[in-house]
Amino acid sequence: VQLQASGGGLVQAGGSLRLPCAASGSIFSINAMGWYRQAPGKQRELVATITSVGTTNYADSVEGRFTISRDNAKNTMYLQMDSLKPEDTAVYSCAASMIATITTKARWYWGQGTLVTVSS
Repeated sequence: VQLQASGGGLVQAGGSLRLPCAASGSIFSINAMGWYRQAPGKQRELVATITSVGTTNYADSVEGRFTISRDNAKNTMYLQMDSLKPEDTAVYSCAASMIATITTKARWYWGQGTLVTVSS
């Protein structure tokens, strides 16, 4: 089972980016999913989470600007980032609680990060 995040890049302040995170491999089910970020010199922080039924939760710093969503048919989660600020610059990583087979337990998987740079 793998998670692949992509979509990072350089954007000007006020701009938008959309980050997809695709799960692949032997997947029986996907439970909660989430986006995290780590800015240079700072600890990793939670950005947003989404449950299997679509309930969302956001960090105060991104509430109203970022939107997390998922397409269960495609095993893919998205982070739509609007009104980006220089302080949003970070490596964004995705994580998901997944069950690989009907006989295994759920565990968290992490994807590699994608760099988002917001210029002022």
